[in-house]
Amino acid sequence: MAGTTSDRFARQRDLVPHDRLATLAVTVIGVGAIGRQVALQLAAIGVRRLQLIDFDEVDLTNVATQGYLSSQVGQPKVAALAATLADVDGELQVRAVNDRWRPRYAAGDAVFACVDSISARAAIWRGGGRATRFWADGRMRGETLRVLAAGDAASRAHYATTLFPQGAAQAGACTSASTIYAAAIAAGLMVHQFARWLRGQAVTPDVAGNLLADELVAL
Repeated sequence: MAGTTSDRFARQRDLVPHDRLATLAVTVIGVGAIGRQVALQLAAIGVRRLQLIDFDEVDLTNVATQGYLSSQVGQPKVAALAATLADVDGELQVRAVNDRWRPRYAAGDAVFACVDSISARAAIWRGGGRATRFWADGRMRGETLRVLAAGDAASRAHYATTLFPQGAAQAGACTSASTIYAAAIAAGLMVHQFARWLRGQAVTPDVAGNLLADELVAL
């Protein structure tokens, strides 16, 4: 077919260093609205080793807001997502952990925290996340989102300041009102920061967006 290529990464090699990707172990914690989108994008850019951690099962509402298939309802999310990722890249090594994150699960070189609460983020960060080489945290409520990234001492120090007590968080689960398009935007911003880090560029520590107001601000 005209226009096809034997190298599926040909159009992104100038943006995503595949020699660095080949050496990294990456973990996505929480594979709901944002986390599923992150995992799909990581597979698409060529991550070789990917660990998925989540204890939840696919619910019918997850088909609309998270992109899971109706045939996957009732399955563990990590198993359903691993099957989809196999269709994206059959050579991708996926470890699916059907459990909450625990310190005994090695985080690897890069972590994408896509969990629902500040307390969970803080536990992951303090339990091993801050020792990883790259860290990204995606937060979303309705059509507002926030993406935090840490890849050096300054960005790590900033991230620690965002882990306020759970009681100070806005009431309600972050998934109580969500859309797949807001999750996909947040995931794209997280993977973009990962690509910057892979290229040896400084990450942007804090990006906030309000889709309703057409705002996207680096804080």
